Amino acid sequence: MVASMAGFALEDLFLKRAATAMPPGQVIAMMGAGGAVVFWLFAARLRQPILTRRALTGAAALRTLSEALAAMLYITALALIPLSVNSALLQASPLVVTMGAALFLGEKVGWRRWTAIAVGFLGVLIILQPGTEGFRLAGLLTVACVFLMASRDLSTRVMHVSIGTFQLTTWAYLGLVPAGLILMAMQGQSLQAIDPSQWVDLTGALITGLFAYYAVTAAMRLGEVSVVAPFRYARLVFAMILAMIFLGERPDVWMLTGAALVIGSGLYTFAREARVKRALSMKADPR
Repeated sequence: MVASMAGFALEDLFLKRAATAMPPGQVIAMMGAGGAVVFWLFAARLRQPILTRRALTGAAALRTLSEALAAMLYITALALIPLSVNSALLQASPLVVTMGAALFLGEKVGWRRWTAIAVGFLGVLIILQPGTEGFRLAGLLTVACVFLMASRDLSTRVMHVSIGTFQLTTWAYLGLVPAGLILMAMQGQSLQAIDPSQWVDLTGALITGLFAYYAVTAAMRLGEVSVVAPFRYARLVFAMILAMIFLGERPDVWMLTGAALVIGSGLYTFAREARVKRALSMKADPR
């Protein structure tokens, strides 16, 4: 999990550099095309069909749509606000997933976890600094992205178990191609020629993203979720280090304070969920 978070942080660095040098929509479309080819080959090897009606219906379609819309917002935000701020806001994702599971999937969430969610959102507000000169309006794009990512994760939970991992991933990457083209049309941009330095960033983003996805999938399959999932917060540490070294960013006290609240509330939520599951398992097996 730590290796995957390092990979995602590197991917964000490459994407930010690429998105500030060329149309963000073009970056999304190219990443989608490259990733789709790679994962389609894996899916074909495992005989997981891609062009099926199932991909366009139900939870699978909602997952792909959520992924595409999240990418449109995220890559735009990457081009506008500091990488460290973007990564700090992303850490609210587990809290939104917990909230969504309670509201839409009927999972029981007690007052302690609801309080942790509220504290986490307070941290998000501190990072954004609304009502001050430092208000990061573009950060709202990342916040919206977090909710779309939660929609993606929740739709994955209710998806039929017969749908393969590489099917899901290929559908998600394929969805990025039209999403990128739509974003370019919305921003009145057109495809531009790519110079060698931009190819380095695009290739780096694709390779690190593919590695990170493989690593996070392996981590979730090999380890217990309650133990492995909290290590997702390592992404912020890697992102801050990379941002300071390569982008010259210096996180301010507001960002650090807000991030601490978001991560602290997230860790508490993970710990509380693990405790509740242990209690339920003990009731089910009184031995």
